[in-house]
Amino acid sequence: MSKRSDAADSACAYRRTGIAPVSGIGRLKQLTDREREVLLLLGTGLGNRQLARELGIAERTVKAHVARIVEKLGQETRLQAAVLSVMFHGVLCVDPHCSCQHLVLTPGIRNVSAA
Repeated sequence: MSKRSDAADSACAYRRTGIAPVSGIGRLKQLTDREREVLLLLGTGLGNRQLARELGIAERTVKAHVARIVEKLGQETRLQAAVLSVMFHGVLCVDPHCSCQHLVLTPGIRNVSAA
């Protein structure tokens, strides 16, 4: 069993791997209003069938929306797009009464779990 160095343990996983999910945030403005709506719902973890029911559209249309969203955001998978949706819900959501508005992640501010 090898022991990892302390430096490797403390290095940011994003920096270490060269993969930063937040890199897609600048591309949010490329999304249509409908794609933003689909992206928000994607962040809830619903499957295509449930998304289709929620949006009142065909399942294949949901698949097309998700494919375009993933492409426009420069992500590789639906899961990566869903992670962006959750991370930036406060930016995407237009509902002023949304209880998640306080969850906006601010650069430079560490989000520590409430004790």
